[in-house]
Amino acid sequence: MRKSNRFLHILSFYFFLLLIVFGFMAQVAHAQKKVTSPQEFFGFELGSDRKIARWDKIVEYYKLLENESDKLKVIDMGPSTMGNPFLLVIISSPENLANLDRLREVNAKISDPRGIPESEIKKLVIEGKAVVCQSMSLHATEIGGTQMAPELTYDLVTRSDEETLRILSNVVFFLIPSFNPDGQIMVTDWYRKTVGTEYEGAGLPWLYHKYVGHDNNRDGDFLNMIESVYAAKIMYRDWIPQAYIDHHHMGSYGARFYVPPYCDPIRPYADPLIWREISWYGAHIAYKLEEAGKAGILNDAQFPGWGHFGWHWITPFHNIAGMLTESASARLATPLYIHPEQLRGGARQFPDYEAQSSFPNPWLGGWWRLRDIVEQKKISAWALLDLAARNKETVLWNAYLKAKRQTERGAKGKPTAYVIPAAQHDSLTAVRMVNTLLLSGIEIKKARNDFTVDGVIYPEGSFLISLAQPKMGLIRNLLGQTHYADNAWTRGRDGSPLRPYDLATHNMNEFMGVRVDPINGAVNGDFQVLTGKVPVSGKVETDGSGYVLDGRLNDSFKAVNLLLDRGISIRRIDKARTGVHPGDFIVSSGPKAVLEDVAKITGVDFKALKSEPKEGTHKVKRMRFGMYHRYWGGNMDEGWTRFLLEQFSFPYTSLMDAEIKKGDLIKKYDVIILPDDLTGMITGEIPPRYRRRLSAVPPEYRSGIGKVGVEAVKAFVENGGTLVTLGGACSFAIDKFGLNVRNSVANTSSKEFFCPGSTLKATFDNKHPLAYGMPSEGLVLFRSSMVFEITPGQNNEDYKTVVRYIDRDILRSGWLIGEEHLSNKAAMVCAKVGKGQVILIGFRTQHRCQTHGTFKLLFNALIR
Repeated sequence: MRKSNRFLHILSFYFFLLLIVFGFMAQVAHAQKKVTSPQEFFGFELGSDRKIARWDKIVEYYKLLENESDKLKVIDMGPSTMGNPFLLVIISSPENLANLDRLREVNAKISDPRGIPESEIKKLVIEGKAVVCQSMSLHATEIGGTQMAPELTYDLVTRSDEETLRILSNVVFFLIPSFNPDGQIMVTDWYRKTVGTEYEGAGLPWLYHKYVGHDNNRDGDFLNMIESVYAAKIMYRDWIPQAYIDHHHMGSYGARFYVPPYCDPIRPYADPLIWREISWYGAHIAYKLEEAGKAGILNDAQFPGWGHFGWHWITPFHNIAGMLTESASARLATPLYIHPEQLRGGARQFPDYEAQSSFPNPWLGGWWRLRDIVEQKKISAWALLDLAARNKETVLWNAYLKAKRQTERGAKGKPTAYVIPAAQHDSLTAVRMVNTLLLSGIEIKKARNDFTVDGVIYPEGSFLISLAQPKMGLIRNLLGQTHYADNAWTRGRDGSPLRPYDLATHNMNEFMGVRVDPINGAVNGDFQVLTGKVPVSGKVETDGSGYVLDGRLNDSFKAVNLLLDRGISIRRIDKARTGVHPGDFIVSSGPKAVLEDVAKITGVDFKALKSEPKEGTHKVKRMRFGMYHRYWGGNMDEGWTRFLLEQFSFPYTSLMDAEIKKGDLIKKYDVIILPDDLTGMITGEIPPRYRRRLSAVPPEYRSGIGKVGVEAVKAFVENGGTLVTLGGACSFAIDKFGLNVRNSVANTSSKEFFCPGSTLKATFDNKHPLAYGMPSEGLVLFRSSMVFEITPGQNNEDYKTVVRYIDRDILRSGWLIGEEHLSNKAAMVCAKVGKGQVILIGFRTQHRCQTHGTFKLLFNALIR
């Protein structure tokens, strides 16, 4: 028996030994498993002259790498706008990838440490890993990032040196290899089509995104595009990275490579550690580039810390060290030769192309290639990972400090919170805003009962946003009144104001027309923390002779469009009476199932109408309308407007040059929209500053309606059509129609008048059909817009002012110099021309699908 037991022990020992050996051999075999290099897979070195890897092949390569290496995980976040895969690639050690759920939990507690003892945080800092995110080629013609990404990934999963192993061990790297897959495919296909022709390297004739083109980097706050929603899920909620870089290109004739930090001014309300971290990371990146012998590296210049609310500029207010790089561009993948005398400075804090402390090693000119861009981007991307890996615990501890200190500032400062009252002019838009803020990871509470604060009673269903939370700085910028800096950093030597990088304010509720109250007093009440999207579902009341839809709701227009699509007749109220307002919609009858479906889709209530008005109404007609669509690289305002119309179920036609020139437009259209544009870009008389670049495209992509088209548009209006002109396109109408209207700020200097992207106070004539559903007073977004003055003429009665600026204290948020030039001036004018009309909307009524508060001024022209 003893011998038998001894034999079993010996057998067990050798069996265990065999398992160890086989396990070791399996690990060795896996370690020795060949990982395919980018050059082997694509057939060329990425960044080679006249070669671009297409997105479908890049996706295929990442899936191959996932099979060949245990150091990366590929996640398809979902389809892009046009149905292509949007990838997230997570790169780290096999141990970290196997432990992602726990690491995410640790990261979440460090990023929001409320209620967690500091002693526990210290343990989490030791346990956790630095989280770094980098995104590539958001702007699809800036191709270097996406071309670099596979090479960076290959190096990370195949190198076995100490530096690489430290990165894999201490960092969880979130790589977005293309922020714009649709545009990457468009640009690649266009380039391949033109290689070897005289148009090689020319820009894409249309937008490099279905809707928004370059403006996809203006969507980090409103999150309108699905790609933005994916990125927000990664960075704002699921993981809060400690550092983020968005890799871009810039013009060809300045520095070779901009790297962090930003220059002044900086936007307020970020934790000071953010700006120190950006400088810290940027110094290491610049150091590594100089170490590698790269010339022309610029930092602390050109790009200010107060910019738009795209990805790299909004992330600092999520307590992420958000940064960008900007490589000098080649001609896509075609080399560009640059003479020394062609190199220029002239940007912010980079006055001349000569050595300075932030630009110690000027590039001297010569050939500039895509491969140069790939190499410098890879060095910068690696340097960020390297510094985070070397200082993992410092990075995580500072993430804790930022969150803790921002929460403390919010609790001690004024205001202490914001309330979004349940009672709103457009309650559904208020809910839309709340749901957008939730996508940014902001904590919002909903009142279960009425509560009182600062002497105001707020009803059940109101929302409370405390500033005592880590994203205090984001909340202050999105919901608080803001004024752009006016100081030495924002003025030239002669005192002229320097234009902000995009807008001077990004106040969400002011854009959306939502009332938000700042509060300072203590809040006591019964609140529920929102854990998901606030649902909206309209109700259909049944105890009346018909139904009324509130014309103050933007979503009522969507409901009307859906009802018209189903053949249901609708009337509109023109005169106020008890319980209804001018602009409200009346539905006399319809199948209950259809009405309930529309109410569910839109959130609009079908309120019972006790008796249908006998007079003061008219039958609703949905206008047949087209919108001008040109080439010349596309028009972002046109793309955004298309997106807006689709969101509210407006059917439209894109009008191209040939159809306009053909004439007889009144047979097919009731309304034509000209999006914000220069007159020359509409007519084809290209302004000189654009001529050389835009003429480098094939003739079939050179847009312009020409004189024939101008006459066709004029005939369309004379015969009863409506021309709606937005922003700069108003100049086309004023000039070509000879209207008795002038832009009163057209010839003022910036010292006299300056208003770059600000919210201004205005009055709305809401008895006029074009302003139905609007409040009597509100805000409009002014972005170097037109200001109208109706000049004396024989037919003054043919001109109506629909929107007018108030007389004083006009600025709400942003920057305004020369208020007197706006006082009591017209902002929107309707002019009768022949049997038709021209509508001039000088301000940004539908800007980037963000200015919900003024959407109705466009919608009313399309549904009458």
